[in-house]
Amino acid sequence: MSKEPFVVLLAEDDEHDIVATKRAWKKHHVVNPLYIVNNGEECIDYLHRRGKYSEPGAAPRPGILLLDIKMPKMDGLAVLEHIRKDKELRRLPVIILTTSKAEEDQVRSYDLGVNAYIVKPVGFENFSEAVRTISLFWQLVELPG
Repeated sequence: MSKEPFVVLLAEDDEHDIVATKRAWKKHHVVNPLYIVNNGEECIDYLHRRGKYSEPGAAPRPGILLLDIKMPKMDGLAVLEHIRKDKELRRLPVIILTTSKAEEDQVRSYDLGVNAYIVKPVGFENFSEAVRTISLFWQLVELPG
C-alpha cells in the first residue's frame, strides 16, 4: 500500500502545540509534509492561495486540515463554516484538534461537517500517540481528489 504522501495543514496558534506536533511528526516518522498557519484568516488565505501564499508552490493543496478552534482573527468554527460553504474546498477532510471539551463546540463542529473532533490529550506522550493514530488512520482512507 504505497500512496503518495499528502500535505497536512495545521491551523494552530499555540507555539507549544506546534512544537509538540512537529516532535510527534518526527518521532513517528510521519512522511506527510506538515504546513502550519497560525490563525483562521491565514488558514483561509493558504487554502485560497492568497497573499503570501499566492506564489506557485507556497501552498500545496492539503489532503487534510488539522484545525484548532480557539484561534485569533477567525476561530476554527468560522474557518470550518467557510470551507464547507466553498464548492472548491467543501470536500477537504477537517479534523478539529482542540483543548475544548465544550459540548456546544463539538455539536457545532459536527453540524458544520467536521470529519472528526479530537480533544488534545494532556502530556507529550499521549499527544504524540494521538498524532500517530491520526496519521495511521488517514493513510488508510481514500481522500477526495
